[in-house]
Amino acid sequence: MSLPVAIQLYTLRDEMEKDVRGTLEKVKEFGYDGVEFAGLFGYSAADMKKMLDEIGLKAVSAHVALKELLPDMKNVIATYKEIGCEYIAIPYLPGDRRPEAGDFDSTIADIRAIGEECKNQGVILLYHNHDFEFKMLGDKYVLDVLYDSIPADLLQTEIDTCWVNVGGVDPAEYILKYKDRSPVVHLKDFTMKSKGKPSKLYELIGIQEEADADEEDFSFRPVGHGVQDMPSILAAAEKAGSKWLVVEQDRPAKHNTPLESAKMSRDYLKALGY
Repeated sequence: MSLPVAIQLYTLRDEMEKDVRGTLEKVKEFGYDGVEFAGLFGYSAADMKKMLDEIGLKAVSAHVALKELLPDMKNVIATYKEIGCEYIAIPYLPGDRRPEAGDFDSTIADIRAIGEECKNQGVILLYHNHDFEFKMLGDKYVLDVLYDSIPADLLQTEIDTCWVNVGGVDPAEYILKYKDRSPVVHLKDFTMKSKGKPSKLYELIGIQEEADADEEDFSFRPVGHGVQDMPSILAAAEKAGSKWLVVEQDRPAKHNTPLESAKMSRDYLKALGY
């Protein structure tokens, strides 16, 4: 079985800001089967769905922050369902929502409530990890506490394989740990020379944006062009019953544009039969 491949559009955020339709047409041209949203770039659900249908791309999922979901979860979820998304992913936990802030129970309760509304609307809620969820909370990783606290019918995984690796855990093994609960797997590659992580890794979620990253020490790479054992990750995803692979590259590597990076990732996966 060869799983379909989507791209997280945050990878192409600058291109999307300039030309949504042209960028989506490129995504289709490269051979992607679907997209995962990180915002709608000013489009209505109906117009975005029409465009995707015309181009021939599936709306797989959307990253939607807690601060956007919680005030109006019914309508926000309905918007992405109208586009055709089967999944909605919480992309991260801000600092005041993590265990060290002192009230992780309320975070879990809020995520459970979102999961219940998603279930009511026939959408599946996912959680997309970074590496900071691989801190210990008692005798478990924070990420495992989250998944243990909320049943699988209300919350499933979107395992980001880069951040699992950076967190010190084997990505393939972690995917298999959540067999039948890992419908969407994020494929992300990187190089990292040392154990120290540049503080600009978390641009997406606005953490320490002012700091400079050392390109030579850490760099995101197109899938198949970094340190990740992608064949083992892909085999694990298939064995775990995953439905979609999603390519994400937070920043292009030096000397590559985001579009070039997206094409390189897709070409690599095509060569493996995906």
